[in-house]
Amino acid sequence: MKMHWAAIVAVWLLPVLFAITVHEAAHGWVASKLGDRTARRMGRLALNPFKHIDPVGTIVVPVVLFLLPGGILMGWAKPVPVVMGNLRRPRRDMAWVAAAGPGSNFVMAVLWAVVAKLAVVYHQAFTPDAGMIPFYFFAAGTAGIYINTVLMVINLLPIPPLDGGRVLAGIVPPAVSAKLDAMERFGLLIVMALLFSHSLDWLIGPALHSVIHLILTLLQIPQIEFYKAWALIGPSGGGA
Repeated sequence: MKMHWAAIVAVWLLPVLFAITVHEAAHGWVASKLGDRTARRMGRLALNPFKHIDPVGTIVVPVVLFLLPGGILMGWAKPVPVVMGNLRRPRRDMAWVAAAGPGSNFVMAVLWAVVAKLAVVYHQAFTPDAGMIPFYFFAAGTAGIYINTVLMVINLLPIPPLDGGRVLAGIVPPAVSAKLDAMERFGLLIVMALLFSHSLDWLIGPALHSVIHLILTLLQIPQIEFYKAWALIGPSGGGA
């Protein structure tokens, strides 16, 4: 049975908004702790999604990818401004600022797994017919685990301007870092090319499934129920 598109939107809305919003706020929060208060002064540490929404990256791209069969669901928010020169140890601290985003996504994936686990504890059947409230929380937990794991794994790719590229730039010799910085203007094009050629699926698939498996195992969430829910809410599961 396929879910109505409106129900799928309701399941995905909070996980996606929180995944993107907290990711960006984490960058700003760590930057403020390491000497750059630019994001704090601009109000970008708030968890208000409207302060972080990018019309293309937060709305258009996720919707288009969701509608494409078998696509990776991803998106981005407005980047939090960080003035590298304000950081106490610019190159090292910028690596920590960059790592904060994917780190926050891992924490959120675990928290959404807790939501799904509570549904497991209080209800053993996870289909819409078995009760919409427990199913909603399990489905939202499933969506939260997935979107946060995807954002974490993709952002750890060592391609500027992704966070992994900035982490790498902070730990390699300055000459190599300068070359990575020069690549940044082409980084998004590289990621989109990987995405639409389906090379991204091959590149991140093993890590994505390994992290999801680890989280499900740690929280003792039945994997069969996770994938049942995914069949209903995932990109190939939506119907009219």
